[in-house]
Amino acid sequence: MNQTKSNIIIGAVMILLAAVLKLATYHNSFSLTPIIAIALFSGAVVSDKKLAFLMPLLAMFVADLLLDLSGVGIGFYGVGQIGNYVCLLFVTLLGFYMKKISVLSVAGFSIGSSLLFYFLSNSNTFIFDTFNMYERSFSGYIRCMALGLEFLKTRIPTDLFYSAVLFGSYVLMFKKTTTPRKVIA
Repeated sequence: MNQTKSNIIIGAVMILLAAVLKLATYHNSFSLTPIIAIALFSGAVVSDKKLAFLMPLLAMFVADLLLDLSGVGIGFYGVGQIGNYVCLLFVTLLGFYMKKISVLSVAGFSIGSSLLFYFLSNSNTFIFDTFNMYERSFSGYIRCMALGLEFLKTRIPTDLFYSAVLFGSYVLMFKKTTTPRKVIA
């Protein structure tokens, strides 16, 4: 199988995995999906920058579409949701700065991705507040950030797990190098 075909298969599997896991865990917790790890992985490993940004966005879009079509939950909920898509772009951008795949760098970047997504998505939630949950003040912002800590508590281990799976699988598949952006184009 040629490299382009295997890259398409890898990308499609990641997108479908993210979508199915978001659908399956919708009522339990939004934080059990691999979407942030996929964004980080794409930024670190995919050499085509357009594709690197596209993969996590497609994963999120397919998941949201499945939620709406299945009736399991609300996939598309308003203007604020666009901000969450933008948050994934920033996580992907962070992945561009991973120079070497190692346990420490993957763990550090994974935790950094979780924290970046937490800060950006909660700020986005406060700014757009589709459901009018927060008063428009500094104390409302602090309340929004504090409520997001519950999400972050499960988000960090989830991102660490999926990052370990994605980067670990990548290293096992392409043992000759652990320098990102060399294999998937």
